[in-house]
Amino acid sequence: MDRDRSAMDQKERMLAGLPYKPWLDGLPEERERARRLCYEYNHLPPERWGERVELMKRILGKTGQRLFIEPDFRCDYGVNITVGEGFYANFNLVILDVAPVTIGDRVMIAPNVSLYTAGHPVHPDSRRSGYEYGQPITIGDDVWIGGSTTVLPGVTIGDGAVIGAGSVVTRDIPPMVIAAGNPCRVIRPITQEDRKYYYKDRFFTPEELEEIQACLPPEMEVPK
Repeated sequence: MDRDRSAMDQKERMLAGLPYKPWLDGLPEERERARRLCYEYNHLPPERWGERVELMKRILGKTGQRLFIEPDFRCDYGVNITVGEGFYANFNLVILDVAPVTIGDRVMIAPNVSLYTAGHPVHPDSRRSGYEYGQPITIGDDVWIGGSTTVLPGVTIGDGAVIGAGSVVTRDIPPMVIAAGNPCRVIRPITQEDRKYYYKDRFFTPEELEEIQACLPPEMEVPK
């Protein structure tokens, strides 16, 4: 590993999760590109929706055909971010993508959410050196992340999970659970019974449940 490190430039080290120096090997220029594109995106008039979609596809590394990110949006590089089909993010999403950020299909992100892959050494002597590091974040399909949540480096959130507003996610969250808090912890599993409700103890109507059923794979059935 040490021999491999010595042969890597700083961008390669960054993407490999190794300590790196962010002021070398073209990294400042890549961050400047992302800032220019984000500035342009955040200042487009609302009616120029088509331009906004195409511009976001230039900012991010890979996207589905359908995505909607409300301004303001900020990122470090953009090219290290992958989002799936039907991605939606509300106002003021911040993604520090010094490591890969991989987001699945049909993910919904509420306002003021931050995804941080970036970190610094704990000891002040090490921090003074300027070394930084990054660890990837992975978010599965059909995840809903509540407002003002922070996701820290190295975290994976499983398919179908719901993260409560104001959470600080410091560790992996399994699929199909509700989790919340600081640090974020699992509260309970999401069950088939939950399909009947739209908010706490408030039910969908039979007609609305039929619409929901029409959106589901054939093997999945909404409880009556």
